[in-house]
Amino acid sequence: MKKICPFGTHRVIAPNGALPQSSDQLDNTMICQKNEILIDVLTLNIDSASFAQIKSSCDNDEVKIKEMIISIVSKRGKMQNPITGSGGMLLGTVSEIGSDLQVDLKKGDKIVTLVSLSLTPLKIDQIIKLHLDKDQVDIIGQAILFQSGIYAKIPNDLPADIVLSALDVAGAPAQVEKLVQPGNDVLIIGAGGKSGLLCAYQARKSVGIHGHVYGLIYDISELEDLKSLSVCDEIIIADARIPMNVYDLVLNASEGRKMDVTINVVNVPNTEMASILPTKDNGIVYFFGMATSFSKAALGAEGIKSEATMMIGNGYTKNHDQLTLNLLRESKILYDLFKKRYGSRDYHVKTQ
Repeated sequence: MKKICPFGTHRVIAPNGALPQSSDQLDNTMICQKNEILIDVLTLNIDSASFAQIKSSCDNDEVKIKEMIISIVSKRGKMQNPITGSGGMLLGTVSEIGSDLQVDLKKGDKIVTLVSLSLTPLKIDQIIKLHLDKDQVDIIGQAILFQSGIYAKIPNDLPADIVLSALDVAGAPAQVEKLVQPGNDVLIIGAGGKSGLLCAYQARKSVGIHGHVYGLIYDISELEDLKSLSVCDEIIIADARIPMNVYDLVLNASEGRKMDVTINVVNVPNTEMASILPTKDNGIVYFFGMATSFSKAALGAEGIKSEATMMIGNGYTKNHDQLTLNLLRESKILYDLFKKRYGSRDYHVKTQ
């Protein structure tokens, strides 16, 4: 193995000089180097855009889905969808800590990694169970967390399965907290999904009594859940792949006002213009979903003379894990929605 590097370049097999995320293949030999943490993996939480693509290409056939996941990891040494380029994150138990690391962990601690599976060396011995409605896969396997990698320990007051689901998208509500100001008009595209619920809740906190939050959903089955949260001034049902329809519906709901901030958290492609069109020229568009096309967003904005600031959805911002978990702690309704969707009595991981 190459000289060890805090960013994990010593695990890169190809191409030469690449960082782990952009590499084609990683060395997934599960021998813990002195600047690494070895994890016994319990569950993979696969990125929503990635899992949607895998399920679609396999016609929701569980056998084919398992085969595809194992094939990707076997070839690449990591769980990085070759179509979407995205990964996800994992829940596991600390097995070994490298001698050079000074971390607040001990063997046996349950942790969630807060870096992408697209840069995490991973080896799957067996897939135990697929949770198609949760984008999760229970496995027997191991993974490596690099020195530069971040993680969160499972807290005692929240179930591990709910923590895993929430922290998968922790960057989104944390960015909302940074971007949205009191009095803003905010549009959440994909407001009924996992990240959408968290973002809508945080947006309502941030805009205050003089601001407005508009939630756009495609799946009408999400309507009652979003309504129960009571954070949206209006809920719009529309297909974000039809931008002019979204534009008309949003401006009708807002009485002609364009948005100060638009948050896109959907997991399907071709929703860039539905985000840009209803946003002010001096507004902000935050693309969190991994299905976003940079070229479509940039060239599309140019085509309509929009000067909106467009931000790539970085999944990390300082203290994003604690902010997100605190949202679940402070809102029983939000917590209950996550428990209904992502909790499970027979889930194989239990907090101590």
